[in-house]
Amino acid sequence: MTDQPHYTEYDTRLGAYAVVVDTVDGRAQVLLALWNEPSRPQWTLPGGGVDLDETVEEGAVRELREETGYDVELVRLLGVDTWVIPVEDRTTGSRRPLRNVRVIFEARIVGGELTHEVDGSTDEAQWFPVDEVAGLDRVALVDVGMRMAGLSPGRAGS
Repeated sequence: MTDQPHYTEYDTRLGAYAVVVDTVDGRAQVLLALWNEPSRPQWTLPGGGVDLDETVEEGAVRELREETGYDVELVRLLGVDTWVIPVEDRTTGSRRPLRNVRVIFEARIVGGELTHEVDGSTDEAQWFPVDEVAGLDRVALVDVGMRMAGLSPGRAGS
């Protein structure tokens, strides 16, 4: 017998994210968004929660547009990552653990232009050379996605 909560006893959040890489002057760059919640700003993969009435793919495309200004085409599914937030670490006041299910795609830009999200969970989007990502204050999702894409981000910040 396990003392882990039954799936009806925890919350689940479905998120869709993308690794977007472009080459500028012969140097690979990755697109990141500055997440402004819950404590200090950190860089993350662009993406976010999937709405109830959309597919995971639609959610990824919508979130990329909202957070970066770019229209993207999903190239391939890179993988799925899960992460559990214990009840004592929840910032929403919920008394239940939260399982985050994060679906990560590779995407390419097909239109739009770089803009910053207004009144959202991110403040800005920016391109970073892949070899400089290790020096950024970033969430672990950046490293997870980059590894899935075959890139080497280095070690995540705290």
